[in-house]
Amino acid sequence: MQTFFRIPFSFELLAFNFELGPMERIDERTYKFALRVINLVSSLPHNPTADVLGRQVLRSGTSIGANVEEAYASVSSREFAQKMSIALKEARETHYWLRLIRDAELVAANRIDALIQEALEIKLILAKTVMTSKKLKGKSEK
Repeated sequence: MQTFFRIPFSFELLAFNFELGPMERIDERTYKFALRVINLVSSLPHNPTADVLGRQVLRSGTSIGANVEEAYASVSSREFAQKMSIALKEARETHYWLRLIRDAELVAANRIDALIQEALEIKLILAKTVMTSKKLKGKSEK
């Protein structure tokens, strides 16, 4: 079970797993994820299908962290929720492209499955973050 804490006067989010203790900040996690996507795309075979799918996953996979960074620079909770929502959309798209690359057998499943799992976990963290920030925004408007 993961719980997310917002540091006062900051939008930096930390994930906390009660079984494992403190976890990596989402900005660091998405940065490392982007590097792994870059390495994957570099290793794809050179054919038209892999080129198209590689460009798609490269764009969406590196965009997640960029949007998280923009969210951290937000000046309002509304802007924060919007930027995190964009990051979530990119994470969903990335998860889709990674599964498609695996199922099209462009990369061996054992090479990409951990990356697909990481995309899923990032997607879940961002979804919870967006839900929480929208709840907090709703409470502040009352």
